Amino acid sequence: MDMNQYLSMFIDESNDHLQSLNESMMGLEANPEDISIVQVIFRSAHTLKGMAATMGFEDLASLTHQMENVLDLVRNNKLRMQDFIFDTLFKSLDALESMVQDITAGGDGKADVSAIVSALQAIVRGEVPSAGTAAAASEAPVAAGDAPILLDEFQFSVLEQSILEGHQVMYVDVAIRKDCQLKAVRAYMVFDLLERSGEVVKSFPSVQDIEQEKFDYGFSLYYITQKEASEIQAMIMNLSEIEKVSAVALDQESLKQLGQDTVAATAEAPPEAPEAAASAVSVAAKAAAPAEAPKASAAPARTGGAPSRTIRVDIERLDVLMNLFSELLIDRVRLEQLASEVQNGDLTETVEHMSRVSGDLQNIVMKLRMVPVDTVFNRFPRMIRDLAKSLDKKVDLVVTGAETEMDRTVIDEIGDPLVHLLRNAVDHGIESIPDRIAAGKPEMGTVYLRAFHSGNHVFIEIEEDGVGINSEKVLQSAVKKGVITSEQAAGMSDEEAHQLLFAPGFSTAEVISDVSGRGVGLDVVKAKITSLGGNVTIYSTPGKGTNFSVQLPLTLSIIAAMLVRIGSEKYAIPLSSIVETGIVKQNQIRTIHGNKMIEFRNAHIPLLSLSKLFSVPDYDESTEEETEIVVVRKGERLVALAVQDFIGQNEIVIKNLGKYLPEVQGISGATILGDGQVALIIDPNAFIK
Repeated sequence: MDMNQYLSMFIDESNDHLQSLNESMMGLEANPEDISIVQVIFRSAHTLKGMAATMGFEDLASLTHQMENVLDLVRNNKLRMQDFIFDTLFKSLDALESMVQDITAGGDGKADVSAIVSALQAIVRGEVPSAGTAAAASEAPVAAGDAPILLDEFQFSVLEQSILEGHQVMYVDVAIRKDCQLKAVRAYMVFDLLERSGEVVKSFPSVQDIEQEKFDYGFSLYYITQKEASEIQAMIMNLSEIEKVSAVALDQESLKQLGQDTVAATAEAPPEAPEAAASAVSVAAKAAAPAEAPKASAAPARTGGAPSRTIRVDIERLDVLMNLFSELLIDRVRLEQLASEVQNGDLTETVEHMSRVSGDLQNIVMKLRMVPVDTVFNRFPRMIRDLAKSLDKKVDLVVTGAETEMDRTVIDEIGDPLVHLLRNAVDHGIESIPDRIAAGKPEMGTVYLRAFHSGNHVFIEIEEDGVGINSEKVLQSAVKKGVITSEQAAGMSDEEAHQLLFAPGFSTAEVISDVSGRGVGLDVVKAKITSLGGNVTIYSTPGKGTNFSVQLPLTLSIIAAMLVRIGSEKYAIPLSSIVETGIVKQNQIRTIHGNKMIEFRNAHIPLLSLSKLFSVPDYDESTEEETEIVVVRKGERLVALAVQDFIGQNEIVIKNLGKYLPEVQGISGATILGDGQVALIIDPNAFIK
């Protein structure tokens, strides 16, 4: 039976169940005694196991089966939920998610989950470590030499088979220098180098612990390759900050001896594997989760109630529909123009009716592309839970406005910037528990994630009741790093100081943490949001907290724009950026430090000539007594653009400039007008630095 036809359905359904499992587990962690939540989790896990087994993904099915065994004991009141059990189940969900991602990318969904399976089996046998032991296991860094690498039967047989087939099997021990700042990065470079010439079968500590720097400057691994041990040693020693490397080639006898030792160690100390599995879940892995997570309401709908009246539509089909409608919109504008020239009553009436119908059609097409922001938001509670746990803080995430809708293209891009902002809020905004108590605050910090519509924009706010931004500290750090001079710092307001956080590579963090310093990644956030036509503003009160407000356009495909003429050329300026239009006389234009300025609302703003910027040959506004201007904004900053004539307001379809044209400064795309002429769309953000 060909299962490929059901693969896309399996992936969608699996993502639904995994999202439901994550959310239900979060609910259970808040109410560990609520057996009804356990029933929902059990049903989702059982359905996922059945689907995986039917599709032939055995690793996925067997891991889910082990989870079921634990959940079955809980729902029958034979086992009480503890922190260690929650951590292990969450780690299982992460493994399931990575398997489904592998299947989505065309893989076979296989993964080494032996440590998690061992931990789940130990829980079923009742070998749950005490809270103190589990905490010690997750917090204390592990030295590579403290314990042997535990091989299961499958891994042992893989290594044995590799020796029989003529491959080199090695036991590699790596020590990183003690003064290394980013040991996890250095370890990653070693793994990356080894993966190019062979395959790492098992490492100690685990890859997840190494990612989170939960190891003491050394690690060991079993490795299969065609290269000699001396070559491997030399390759690794060529990397900087590596202190010592030992690579020992194993034969069948030495492998068997080593294998018997590790199997004996496993038999004598069964809690060893569960303790290793008790480490905190990798937050970085969650941050990389896809933004296109399914709606949370979809999975519970299957467990009872009315069936869902929705269908899944391929994203590419929606894009095709949008492109076809764009062409229709261009033809509609052209017909309206022709009807006004011909002055035929019947034609005018028909065109007007067509305009109304296509207007309704446009609304429907736009709504089809609108997606609730909860498709991005629903992965954050789990991320905040893991992050707070790893930082030993108590954080409550309060989400409002998750039903707010945005264009899918914006939704796809906004996930990563929000991850950066939330991680900064928890890491550097929310204080540690002792600091909060000393400041007279509750030990549980609160992060608010809000989304709401305002005009033609969506606002997403991330606010916390933490320590706030210390403007003095920001300015001192900026001067020290050479971002600004001492003289510039002296004249800066708090708002201007806050904007320095977005400078590339800027950070006030005294120690680089594995989460991020305030500012590390914020330049990326700013660049991404600006590229989407939005902006980000910071409001902060020292001691009270900080608010990052992100303003984004509702859609990126069809926008309302003001059409202007400059000589023989036409340009479109997005209405969302325009403050107002007006006329200035030549005697109102002043020159300050070589720049033209005009007075606007009791302030002076720059005046830019579009004809000079774009080298329009047949127009020069300096020869005219009066000049039409368009005042545009970017955040709080304003600039006036000089144009020749206003043509009028119109809805335009954004077309990109294609691969052949280089990126033109000040131009964000093009549109086709009713008369077939191409008008370039101006990007007002480019004129305001």
